[in-house]
Amino acid sequence: MRWVTRRNANVDRVACPWLIRRFVDPGAEFVFVDRDTDPASIRDGIPYDMAGVELGHVDGRCSFESIILKHGLAGDSALMLLGRIVHGADIPADLPSSPAEAHGLRAIAYGFAALHGEDDQEKIRLESPMYDALYAWCARQADGGAQGD
Repeated sequence: MRWVTRRNANVDRVACPWLIRRFVDPGAEFVFVDRDTDPASIRDGIPYDMAGVELGHVDGRCSFESIILKHGLAGDSALMLLGRIVHGADIPADLPSSPAEAHGLRAIAYGFAALHGEDDQEKIRLESPMYDALYAWCARQADGGAQGD
């Protein structure tokens, strides 16, 4: 399936493709469109992280959290923790009340954006292993594991 969002991805628009490929649609294809594209005009794909869409910022959630909810993934406590981290990294106003890891994720995501500009496919490719690692860390936390040395 094609998934469609705005160009120049940072936190949420890179985290969502990781989430989608890992838990929802392993063969997903991601298309990036102009910022002012009307989501209602998208005929061949599922819009996400765009104004007014179900898989966007809705009811205080970031798009990552909306995808978790829509696809019934809320039972995964590691994924829920990761969602809180992504939320804080994506929404500056909520960063102070988010897990500390959100600060680091925000810095890393914006660093990738500085290095790779509008090459959104490259950002997804390079950042996906980081999300695998962060999810593994969240799973360890959710299981009551130590935070490491």
